[in-house]
Amino acid sequence: MTRETQAIQDDIAYMRALAHEGRHAPLLAGRFLVAAAVIFGSANVGQWAIQSGLIDVNPWAQLWLWIGAGVVFAVALAVLTNRQKGQPGSQSAGNKAVGAAWTGVGYGIFVTWLGLVALSVKSGDWGWMAAMPTVVLVAYGSAWMVGAAMTRTRWMNLTALLSYAGAVGVAWFIDSPAIYLVFTVVLMAVALIPGLILMRQEPSEIV
Repeated sequence: MTRETQAIQDDIAYMRALAHEGRHAPLLAGRFLVAAAVIFGSANVGQWAIQSGLIDVNPWAQLWLWIGAGVVFAVALAVLTNRQKGQPGSQSAGNKAVGAAWTGVGYGIFVTWLGLVALSVKSGDWGWMAAMPTVVLVAYGSAWMVGAAMTRTRWMNLTALLSYAGAVGVAWFIDSPAIYLVFTVVLMAVALIPGLILMRQEPSEIV
């Protein structure tokens, strides 16, 4: 066996080992999902309380509520991202792909929110913002589809389908403040609970 052939075989063995490791590395998105569910779930409850008349504040408080939630989540995101760097499997193909998917989801949701704010200011009709729960859940469903494809995990596929179903379900309540409570319940089902499951599967060692 020549040195060139041996080198090629060694490279193939190395790539197989990397692929095997990446395939079985646990996903590390759990903490981000839990943070998103708690922060934006709380903002949803606040939005419902304002729109249902339980809290008497200036209507512009609703906009500042979401800006505040976004700032808090941005801080949490920075802290959690920094902590994730030392976790085993953080550089696996699965975690990189799923991380990219959720990053895209985050930017997509944020830009859509900005677009709807601009549309609402321009038209004077803030009812456009009621479309956000559907937008968010569709985006979540797509990210879960990526996670399911990378891990071949059945429950992630089911979570994706639940997200899509929830996107349609919340639209039924678009003309009622109850949409934000329904959205919160669905968010707990497709972000908080799955996030906690992923956190339980994470390795505890820091490398």
